[in-house]
Amino acid sequence: MGKVAVLTNDLQSDIVDKTPQRAAGIAEAKADFVAFLDGMRSRGHRVFHLQLINLPEDPNAEWDANGHLPVQLGTPGAAILADFLDPADDVVVKHKDSGFYETELHDRLQAAGVDTVLVTGLQTQICVQTTAADAFFRGYNVWVPSDCVVSGDPEAKERSLAWLDGYCATIAESSDILRILDESGELPRKKVSIYP
Repeated sequence: MGKVAVLTNDLQSDIVDKTPQRAAGIAEAKADFVAFLDGMRSRGHRVFHLQLINLPEDPNAEWDANGHLPVQLGTPGAAILADFLDPADDVVVKHKDSGFYETELHDRLQAAGVDTVLVTGLQTQICVQTTAADAFFRGYNVWVPSDCVVSGDPEAKERSLAWLDGYCATIAESSDILRILDESGELPRKKVSIYP
């Protein structure tokens, strides 16, 4: 039996505070999200924060209306939000939406013996979805705690969760995930039927 790890996406003020809808979504999810991270840590599971760092030379980087490039290395707005961060957590820098694209995440998870990932953070329909799909492509057992993912667009969040559930991930509330781990010590792998 492999280990379980939590992956967070983009819990950084430049990203969270970009729109009032995102900030409100994080504020609403915060208590359950932080409790889930603490619950996973207390059960001996690792947390990997995927920290988006924009590169000025990236032609697809999203500049703000004032001509400023957010989430640049070393800036306060790029730091992982303190409420979600524990000193024992790992931080993995990424430059694109997926936490697996040209990063060291896969190697670090493999070195830690991880075979199951719980993908969290924002935005559900972009970074969470691409990270979950890339984890699935690499053979991981993928779960998404529905109360620990956020989007500035609630309808897009629901569409993304439905897509993930129908394809590559098991969707469940964070409290149910903790209960299953306590009862069985592992999270069952989704039976995938891509070609029904």
